[in-house]
Amino acid sequence: MKLSGVELRRVQMPLVAPFRTSFGTQSVRELLLLRAVTPAGEGWGECVTMAGPLYSSEYNDGAEHVLRHYLIPALLAAQDVTAAKVTPLLAKFKGHRMAKGALEMAVLDAELRAHERSFAAELGSVRDSVPCGVSVGIMDTIPQLLDVVGGYLDEGYVRIKLKIEPGWDVEPVRAVRERFGDDVLLQVDANTAYTLGDAPQLARLDPFGLLLIEQPLEEEDVHGHAELARRIQTPICLDESIVSARAAADAIKLGAVQIVNIKPGRVGGYLEARRVHDVCAAHGIPVWCGGMIETGLGRAANVALASLPNFTLPGDTSASDRFYRTDITEPFVLDGGHLPVPTGPGLGVAPIPELLDEVTTAKVWIGS
Repeated sequence: MKLSGVELRRVQMPLVAPFRTSFGTQSVRELLLLRAVTPAGEGWGECVTMAGPLYSSEYNDGAEHVLRHYLIPALLAAQDVTAAKVTPLLAKFKGHRMAKGALEMAVLDAELRAHERSFAAELGSVRDSVPCGVSVGIMDTIPQLLDVVGGYLDEGYVRIKLKIEPGWDVEPVRAVRERFGDDVLLQVDANTAYTLGDAPQLARLDPFGLLLIEQPLEEEDVHGHAELARRIQTPICLDESIVSARAAADAIKLGAVQIVNIKPGRVGGYLEARRVHDVCAAHGIPVWCGGMIETGLGRAANVALASLPNFTLPGDTSASDRFYRTDITEPFVLDGGHLPVPTGPGLGVAPIPELLDEVTTAKVWIGS
């Protein structure tokens, strides 16, 4: 398959409500979309970078620059491009996993559409639908938090994830448990906000029967996570630390992780995400699919990924209206706490042109 060119689009999508985590507050999702064009058809990719280098060292302007000047030209120069060849073709360029992952996603979508094959079938799906959790940001007050959590439970979400940070951890968890009971699947996400010195505070979460605590320490502190695992009872889940299948294997060997959050953009694409899944499955480590406030394009691919066999915990694959009043694709709608796995060719969804144009702030074509 010869790549004719790639269109880059900058889009801005307002969120239904501000989303606050330990690294900042978002009211608008700014992101990059890619449209890969080949003689056999086209495919879409979504880059999960943010406006600034807060969650990750990657960010939108940097991703656009490396895509325009290095990654896309490298694929255009290749005589034959398939999704499986994207990583080897781009290997000489260090880092930039999210940008590479978006480009691989677009090529994979084009390839699968041309062969009338779905993302789910290609990745190894075993389910027609996936259970959905929801991520709840840091709130100004506990009553506000309880109202929001209650609303999501009423909508049918089967798992609640609370964002935490120092000063907003034990009391919010206690309040949610007291209001909604021990049967609610509940977990917390620290987004690297703590240090090993906070182990006594984090141990105060143990009595609440949490599914897991996600990424409590800095992403490079894998040994610290292994030590923390010996000091607390709540299972440790790694997010930012898991950047590849090799990183997952190393963390498992060190005893630093008991559950893994797989985010395809963070590991460099959906093919590497499948390898992370396979490594974890081989070691008996359950996984779930994380979210990066994706549009319907990224959501479709995430739901397909989450239908693989070792995704045994509900992920952040929430419905479209969790973040957006209007998505750029047909919306994903919760049904009995689940989302259906798309079965159409490629992603199984595509942008609705007029909706995409409404949120597009800039676009550029990079062709051969």
